[in-house]
Amino acid sequence: MDSTKDPSSALVLEFKEDPALTEMMRLRVSSLQKSGQKRQEGERLLLPHEAVYRLDFPNQELNFSRWYFSLSGYGRITITGICQLWTPDLTHLMTRQLLEPIGTFWRNAGDPEDSPLKWLEADMQEFGERIAELAKVRKVMYFLFAFKEGAEATNLSCSVEFTVDK
Repeated sequence: MDSTKDPSSALVLEFKEDPALTEMMRLRVSSLQKSGQKRQEGERLLLPHEAVYRLDFPNQELNFSRWYFSLSGYGRITITGICQLWTPDLTHLMTRQLLEPIGTFWRNAGDPEDSPLKWLEADMQEFGERIAELAKVRKVMYFLFAFKEGAEATNLSCSVEFTVDK
C-alpha cells in the first residue's frame, strides 16, 4: 500500500459465502437433472466444488489496494467475478456475465504448510481493479469460488482492501 495515503481511508471487505444463492443454484442443477432437460444456451451451472460468495460495498468510491488471503493446508482456489447485477431467483447465470481475469491462488500438496501461497500477481491486480470499478455502480457483487485440489471453504480466509476516495 502506498504509505503517502491516509491509512484511515483503508477499507477491508471480506468475501462472505451466500448459502441461499449457492443452494438455489444447486437446485437449478438438480431440477435439470431430474427432468432430463438441458441447460439454456450460454447458461453457467454451478459445479459441485463451487459456491457463491458476495462482497457488500458500503461505499462506491473505491480504489483497489491489495488482497488478503490465507489457506490452511493445500489446494487451489479460483474466484470468478460476476459482472451483472445477477438475481438467480429471476434469471439464470450466463457465461457472458463472468469477468476476466479470474483470481487464482494456491499451495501445492508437496509444499510445507507454512509456505506462502502462490498467485498470478498481474491477474489478481487487474481483478481487484475491476472489482473497484464495478463497486462504483452497485452495493453488492457476487463471485463464484471454486475449491480444487484439496482446498476447502473452511480453510479459507479471503478479503480485499480498498482505499476510499474522499
